[in-house]
Amino acid sequence: MAMVVGARAAGELRLPTAVPCGAVRPRSCALPRVTVPCGGLPAAVPRRNVLSTMLSTSTILLLGPRQITLADTAGGAFREYIDIFDGYTFLYPKSWIQVRGAGADIFFRDPFVLDENMSVEISSPSSSKYTSVEDLGPPEKAAEKVLKQYLTEFMSTRLGVRRESNVLSAVSKVADDGKLYYEVEVNIKSYASNNELAVMPQDRVQSLEWDRRYLSVLGVENKRLYELRLQTPEQVFMQEEDDLRRVMDSFRVIKTA
Repeated sequence: MAMVVGARAAGELRLPTAVPCGAVRPRSCALPRVTVPCGGLPAAVPRRNVLSTMLSTSTILLLGPRQITLADTAGGAFREYIDIFDGYTFLYPKSWIQVRGAGADIFFRDPFVLDENMSVEISSPSSSKYTSVEDLGPPEKAAEKVLKQYLTEFMSTRLGVRRESNVLSAVSKVADDGKLYYEVEVNIKSYASNNELAVMPQDRVQSLEWDRRYLSVLGVENKRLYELRLQTPEQVFMQEEDDLRRVMDSFRVIKTA
């Protein structure tokens, strides 16, 4: 087929801000320009431009101290993204495209279903000293914080908007790298009226405007908290569940130099 919980200070949970469909936020600092020793690429390109060059064979891009690997999987339906500098890896659908400047460390979305996307976010190395994902509490407590943050992010100032939400699952697992991860799934439905200024209540009937599944995988490494986030319409999730779960299962955090 990657969003991460951050921390404002040790022990204080700050989940990443969701990116609305089609929205692009500029990054606060300029991207470094680096030399890339790969044939066919210009001598100096921004790091994110290099990452958006999706090659059809396994490719290793050396960016000064950074090393990014993009590789097709055996079946050809996924690509593997490995960021050795930031310390994580995952699979993503081969057809998905990268969106630069979306506010996350990395962000991909389906080019046809714009409501379907994934990202990775990482807590600040200067303000977080995590030792384990268990620092968030048990999976159920972490899931409540994830859901609360989603609802905060999607808070609307429009009249007549109502949100329904619930935690579908919250589990822990030890992956094949021996590390503990939390997996959280939530559902959020949004209802709105197309006549919110109507005087009579019967004229302010609310109807469903969207119904989405949110999947998060949380892990800790390098004293930082990582979150892979997947967002998809509930109807699409039912069709692509196997692929989305493969993306979830592939997420790993890795030790950086």
